[in-house]
Amino acid sequence: MNTVLIKGGRVITPEDDREADVLIRGDVITQVATGIQADADRVIDASGQYVLPGGVDPHTHMEMPFGGTTTCDDFTSGTVAAAFGGTTTIIDFCLQEHGQSFGDALRAWHKKIERCPPVIDVGFHLAVTDLDGGGGAEALAAVGGQGVSSLKLFMAYKGALMVDDETLFRTMQVAARTGALVMVHAENGGAIEVLITDAIAAGHTEPVWHGRTRPPETEAEATNRAIQLARIAGCRLYVVHVSCVPALDAVARARASGWEVWGETCTQYLFVDETALAEPEFEGAKYVFTPPPRTEHDQDALWAALADDRLSVVSSDHCAFRWQDQKAIGRDDFSKIPNGAPSIEHRLQMLHHHGVRTGKLSLSRLVELFSSEPARLFGLYPKKGAIAVGSDADLIVFDPERKETIRAAEHHSRVDYNLFEGATVVGAPEVVLSRGQVIIEGGALVGNAGRGEFLQRPVSSAAGSAAAQLVGR
Repeated sequence: MNTVLIKGGRVITPEDDREADVLIRGDVITQVATGIQADADRVIDASGQYVLPGGVDPHTHMEMPFGGTTTCDDFTSGTVAAAFGGTTTIIDFCLQEHGQSFGDALRAWHKKIERCPPVIDVGFHLAVTDLDGGGGAEALAAVGGQGVSSLKLFMAYKGALMVDDETLFRTMQVAARTGALVMVHAENGGAIEVLITDAIAAGHTEPVWHGRTRPPETEAEATNRAIQLARIAGCRLYVVHVSCVPALDAVARARASGWEVWGETCTQYLFVDETALAEPEFEGAKYVFTPPPRTEHDQDALWAALADDRLSVVSSDHCAFRWQDQKAIGRDDFSKIPNGAPSIEHRLQMLHHHGVRTGKLSLSRLVELFSSEPARLFGLYPKKGAIAVGSDADLIVFDPERKETIRAAEHHSRVDYNLFEGATVVGAPEVVLSRGQVIIEGGALVGNAGRGEFLQRPVSSAAGSAAAQLVGR
């Protein structure tokens, strides 16, 4: 059995921050203490460095068809990029096609990871687009037995992924019964469709109109609607990629009321503002993601909400389309630009440099947002997101003083641009371990594609708790 000893690092978790050694036997952590004396196959000197739990990214889109093309990262290239950034677990969205059974949808996604095997561990959410076509409520309830305990619904992208309120609410009722976590992409897709049609008719085709046709109010209205429907259904709700103050306020009100509602934001919403969409020569298309980038005021509010737990997670929403050819599909019509952005590799570095080093976040809060809380919410904790005896040995040895400049020419995604091009950050992973095996070291990939495993995630033991709270209020 392979044994690794990480010596002399500063071990950081949401609950603790101390100097300690970490002993690993096989896949798991067997001891966390000072001065561990053990014969080990490998000793890693972490003096002067942080030891963090590997990142859990609950929002990725690998090899996903959208807008007439497919995201350029598959489960090999995308997880390699994730690993270089210290992420050791992703949960990807399996998109059900209209008329496709839920079982067939999941089988299609399993084939993707068989064809392009991951270097880190992978779980799936199921994105419901056609409840009846998938087999109805009972078939949906059964997906929990396949290790899928979270359900995604799109309230936007009319004519493609968007569901109506009946489908949304019926899915929430299934989740209330089974304990599944409901995730929503919250935008008013009907109103947005009208705004897009009006803009195109008026001759507005540039990328900047992507943002102008998706105003904050469309996100806020849908966020509040989803929260209220989840309250009636009695299910737990997770609002993905919160981007603006009005939507944040809706999440904050629900949390202040003690409702089982959580919100995430994504790395790009903390650093890219609405002016990027107006960059000339179609450069603005690089920043066409949904919801669109907002104002600096919104960014400040998101940072504050991350610090005080109104927002609970920072994900990547990694959805990579090449600018040169894939984004160019919409060169003459902004509504045809594939929506998405690449950010899986630099989530930790950007949060550390701009969050911890500026005093916006503590190190423990960084770990919570990047790793531990998504692990908890999605049924993986303490297997993932923890540095504790019995936990998977998913670990990062992080040099807090290493300086790097982010460049597309050096990142590991297949995408041809980087949202943070030219940004200099201080702090970077030196060694990354996945289940006890070193996969990144000294800026090189040393782990093999195919070593990643599919994660069976149990449904929540709190099934029906939100419904019980509603009945008893």
